[in-house]
Amino acid sequence: MDIKKELGEKIKRVRKLRNLTQEELAEMVDISPRSLSNIEVGTCFVKSETLEKIIDSLNITTEELFANDHIKTNQELIYEIDKLINKAKKNTNTLEKIYRILRCIVDDV
Repeated sequence: MDIKKELGEKIKRVRKLRNLTQEELAEMVDISPRSLSNIEVGTCFVKSETLEKIIDSLNITTEELFANDHIKTNQELIYEIDKLINKAKKNTNTLEKIYRILRCIVDDV
């Protein structure tokens, strides 16, 4: 994957985690929603000034934005979740919390 697409995917992922639409983030950054869409799909590279505004608007650090640890396949994510659940197997309270969190997330989808 090229750097434009990786960066765009990360921006999109963080934007969604912040519950922002493309229109909302574009307004905060002072660019058009179409420009933000092009950045997120990796068809154009973001200018440094715009990147700084995106980082500020998403309330993240440069290091967080450029970290590659967020890119995992579904299989890798399932494996990581399974490891966490196995760690908590003996603690009913923790398992109940995990269940409630997952239930809320899945019900929202």
